[in-house]
Amino acid sequence: MKRYILILLYLLPLVVSAQQVQLGADRVDQIRAIVRDQRVGLIVNQTSVLTNGTHLLDTLLSSDIKVVKIFAPEHGFRGNADAGETIKDGKDAQTSLPVISLYGKNYKPTPEQLEDIDFLIFDIQDVGTRFYTYISTMHYAMEACAENGKKMLVLDRPNPNDCINGPVLDTKYKSFVGVHPIPVLHGLTVAELAKMIEGESWLKDNLQCEIYVLPMLGWRHGQPYSLPVKPSPNLPNDHAIALYPSLCFFEATKISVGRGTDFPFEVIGAPGSKYGKFTFTPKPTEGAKSPMHKGLTCYGEDLREWETDGDLDLQFLLRMYKKSGKGAAFFSSPKFMDLLAGSDKLRKQIIAGKPEKEIVDSWQADLSAYKEIRKKYLLYPDY
Repeated sequence: MKRYILILLYLLPLVVSAQQVQLGADRVDQIRAIVRDQRVGLIVNQTSVLTNGTHLLDTLLSSDIKVVKIFAPEHGFRGNADAGETIKDGKDAQTSLPVISLYGKNYKPTPEQLEDIDFLIFDIQDVGTRFYTYISTMHYAMEACAENGKKMLVLDRPNPNDCINGPVLDTKYKSFVGVHPIPVLHGLTVAELAKMIEGESWLKDNLQCEIYVLPMLGWRHGQPYSLPVKPSPNLPNDHAIALYPSLCFFEATKISVGRGTDFPFEVIGAPGSKYGKFTFTPKPTEGAKSPMHKGLTCYGEDLREWETDGDLDLQFLLRMYKKSGKGAAFFSSPKFMDLLAGSDKLRKQIIAGKPEKEIVDSWQADLSAYKEIRKKYLLYPDY
């Protein structure tokens, strides 16, 4: 029998607004009841705030919960590190609690790091895409808890890109930007995904984690939700977050997505007027200390007025591929492209000149099978 424990004390209303959402982190009395008299470690970052704006760490400490350690994901505890930048261990200046990095050489808490902990709490805002690494951090934390006899509590938050689309990952291409056999857009909250990881036995060696999930109240799938805190330095607003699933593939090319500008993930371009009329010049910024094409004029497209609902749209990638005239060399990091896509099929389809509809149609059988699996783990009314 799968060992996840669902803490759901009230029925969800069927029609709600974003303002009515009560986050898992807001349910402090329920959190206190679950971890009372336990030594607690937190996997948190700058997004781990309650609706009133208070950070979860401060809230739990003021509620006499014994927090002994902080674990930080990609971008760090304060969320200002570059994508891919190594995060160093340290101390939180405000509380003097140790901060342990879970990005870089150490993706998973070690037995020594968990020795003085009874319960891990995961509370990080995700954006609903397979390659956004916070869910990979959650996976390895679950695995560490299973290996070391620790409990884990996942506090739930809305999925701002709550769609199901894209190729399903082939497990031969498993990496930190894709741990699970799910689509690029998986249509789950982090708590639902935690249930799926446990229920489908996706942890190493079929390990089972004693996991608790604390759902939200007043949210349903497909409900728009505006993030109060940017989830990472280069996703500064809701529009960039909505474009992220479509533009992230450019990370495996020499096309800039605007890192080092005031509008990351809202523009695309590269040196050379063939890419478009709009121009921008990347410069070092917080979260992009050495951006691609630093100091060079890039030509491309301004997408700040582009209407998008957070779904996956291949037209940007296909258009820039054609404009480049480089053929297969457009993918400057083919291996990384395959990891982002979840296999080598998408890259090869683009190189072969397959039209967008044919590419999207090729995903549908796997997506249909995934949707059936997904139904088993939903905590909220569906689309």
